[in-house]
Amino acid sequence: MAVFTVNGQKIEPTGNQKLLRFLRDELHLTSVKDGCSEGACGACTVIIDGKTCKACVPDTDLLDGRTVITVEGLTEWEREVYTYAYGKAGAVQCGFCIPGMVMCTKALLDVNKEPTDDEIKYALRNNYCRCTGYVKIMDAVRLAAKVLKTGVIPDDLDPDWNIGHRVSRVDVEEKVLGTGKYPDDFYFDGMLYGVALRSKYPRARVLEIDTAAAKALSGVEAVLTAEDIPGENKIGHLKHDQYSLIPVGGLTHYLGDAIAVIAAKDRETAEKAKKLIKVKYEVLPHIRTIEEAAAEDAPKVFDEEENNICAHKHISRGNADEAIRNSKYVISHHFETPWTEHAFLEPECAVALYDEDGDIFVYSTDQSAHQTLHECSLLLGTDRVKVQNALVGGGFGGKEDMTVQHLAALLTYATKKPVKMKLARAESLLVHPKRHPFYMDMTMGCDENGNIMGVKAKVASDTGAFASLGGPVLERACTHAAGPYHYENFEIEGTAYYTNNPPAGAFRGFGVTQTCFATETLLNMMADKVGITPWEIRYRNAIRPGETLPNGQIVDNSTGLVETLEAVKKKYDAALEEGKPVGIGCAMKNAGVGVGIPDTGRVKLVFEKDKKLHIYSGASCIGQGLGTVLTQMVVTNTDLKHEDIVYERSNTWFAPDSGTTSGSRQTLVTGEACRRACDKVMEDRNAGKTIDDVIGKIYYGEYLAKTDPLGANVPNPVSHVAYGYATQVCILDKKTGKIEEMVAAHDVGKAVNPLSCEGQIEGGVVMSIGFALREHYPIDENCKPIDKYGSLGLFRSHEIPKIDAIVVDKPGLNVACGAIGIGEITSIPTAPAIADAYFRWNGERQYSLPLTGTPYERKC
Repeated sequence: MAVFTVNGQKIEPTGNQKLLRFLRDELHLTSVKDGCSEGACGACTVIIDGKTCKACVPDTDLLDGRTVITVEGLTEWEREVYTYAYGKAGAVQCGFCIPGMVMCTKALLDVNKEPTDDEIKYALRNNYCRCTGYVKIMDAVRLAAKVLKTGVIPDDLDPDWNIGHRVSRVDVEEKVLGTGKYPDDFYFDGMLYGVALRSKYPRARVLEIDTAAAKALSGVEAVLTAEDIPGENKIGHLKHDQYSLIPVGGLTHYLGDAIAVIAAKDRETAEKAKKLIKVKYEVLPHIRTIEEAAAEDAPKVFDEEENNICAHKHISRGNADEAIRNSKYVISHHFETPWTEHAFLEPECAVALYDEDGDIFVYSTDQSAHQTLHECSLLLGTDRVKVQNALVGGGFGGKEDMTVQHLAALLTYATKKPVKMKLARAESLLVHPKRHPFYMDMTMGCDENGNIMGVKAKVASDTGAFASLGGPVLERACTHAAGPYHYENFEIEGTAYYTNNPPAGAFRGFGVTQTCFATETLLNMMADKVGITPWEIRYRNAIRPGETLPNGQIVDNSTGLVETLEAVKKKYDAALEEGKPVGIGCAMKNAGVGVGIPDTGRVKLVFEKDKKLHIYSGASCIGQGLGTVLTQMVVTNTDLKHEDIVYERSNTWFAPDSGTTSGSRQTLVTGEACRRACDKVMEDRNAGKTIDDVIGKIYYGEYLAKTDPLGANVPNPVSHVAYGYATQVCILDKKTGKIEEMVAAHDVGKAVNPLSCEGQIEGGVVMSIGFALREHYPIDENCKPIDKYGSLGLFRSHEIPKIDAIVVDKPGLNVACGAIGIGEITSIPTAPAIADAYFRWNGERQYSLPLTGTPYERKC
């Protein structure tokens, strides 16, 4: 057996295993994150003999005499330095990658006190981050280097936590030092491990399930099938169309469908048991494309449906046909955008157990604890369920649907023991909903001056095996396809089809990313036809306060599209003058659910026995910084200091339901609820009541973002309470064809924390650089998708260009102190800007993503 040192202690493992498993499962050094166990993501990075190493790669037997350091082994001085540097730089969002990044930072700075930018990028190159775009992580490395050189941590963190200040997030320390817990970081005595047996075929009828051999295996404590579910079998985000476990006689819809779940004493035993389950299928023809789904004689993905149409939308205002017919210039084209994987660093995981009240308690990583509560309660047939959000390692829409939470709860219900259920990375790539591929035909007509006269489009999407959010995504894609421009002749028809591919659902941009690519590309083409610059055609058509959008809504004074155009103009014009290939794109994105759907934010503020004000809201923080937003909202609207405020994680037994973290809604909707609760706090404070007088009192705030339904019979419907606007510019190096700089100007209303806003912009831009240039999620003829994280084509630190994130502060909204969400729009205009820049570079206009013929194209 090998003997080696971990954080200064001599260690002798009892058996050979991967270092990652030993560090986490036996030593419980949970700063070492398990993001893929494939040697790809870098979240498990440690230092071995002074050099970084991914802990999922080496076996413990090969480490004899070696020295291993994890974040837990940092000196107190190093902990202070890295916490300061990563917080000051704004480098922490979801936080899952951060301990690994800290290890890379330490390994670099231990041997190189003044690294160059290229050396920093090289040091971080093996570690992925899906949230930040790496910009602020590299800033943190530079800051740490300066502090380590001087030996003094500057006292320069902004002490003013009012809205508008660049404060360090409330959760920086626990994420930098790895003390904060994601679900996989929980370990309980007697905890079992759950796994699922998934369908062998994308479309088949289950005829028989034999679990006898699996149940007989030593160490197995439960093997459950559909007949063991005490409540409702079917779940679903909006439509309950997904079996939790496929019953005998039931139809499978994709390869991710679960047939049975197993709980065993360890992962290895659970996996062995899974292989012992025998399932007899009637294999049926499957649907792989929307063309197959739409065919008259197509097999039905769902027995109970009349056809394979999940949703159909038709939106019309004015007379698009007549406007286009009378236009001087008309352009039509077909566009396609691909499937995209969210690629959050933390795979889905949940831990369930019985609590002291006899309730099933679930630690989850999702985008709504209350949604998880609802679906777990239906499955179990009881309301004796509680859900607590642990830290969430990224979501981007991909953690809105149930994956493991309900199955972990079911196994705990059956065994009466704690159960951890976590998806392996390949399983995660298969199971959770992806970004919809879209197929779009669009026509635009303009007058001789480039003013848009009308737009008409027909779009289709593959929503995969289940409804998920396919209908709302299609609707948002259609409503926003008109673009952020001032004209009123618009018509679009959209259809979402079921197939036997993995399901598609919410993904940052929520359908707008896809149709924006088509609209903005046509506008760039139209500028060339009219004979003006793409910037100029946008400036002429840009929606301005008091004008009417194509959906009929009259926009308010917070509308800042023109300001974003003006913010990028200097660099855009300079690139043109220097003969550099330059592309541009604009976008708008709703904040809040809108279109008449109830959308309520709720917050409780409570002075507790520690005499601090605790913030409770059932809104998930998935890395966007909601806790910091709400803390700044309280500081701004009360007389309290940030040291007197505690942000509590979302739960379902005390924190009120504040809706799903999606639709760029939490800053505005929950922020306004928080502001209203603050008013009540100040009523007592102004009346002379002390904190001791109000210990335990609940100050409740609620805000309903009221809007009009789609198609409402009113002249100017309010589709959304607010919109964010953006302009992005892509500048290429004309010799190499690589991106030299991305300029991204975003109207956010009143920026709550400009530092966080910049981080959102940088992360969103890098995510969509990948969408435009390289990321892919191929699905084969048998509806089986890619199964390796490292093969997705994500961008790494050494590949990103300079990013100029410009926060346009334009108050005017009369709720949430003027703040508008920024989470989604950061990814929307990037792809058309990049596509136009490459057209200016090589003269080839492309209408499908990812682009080909660029220096970033993957060589297969």
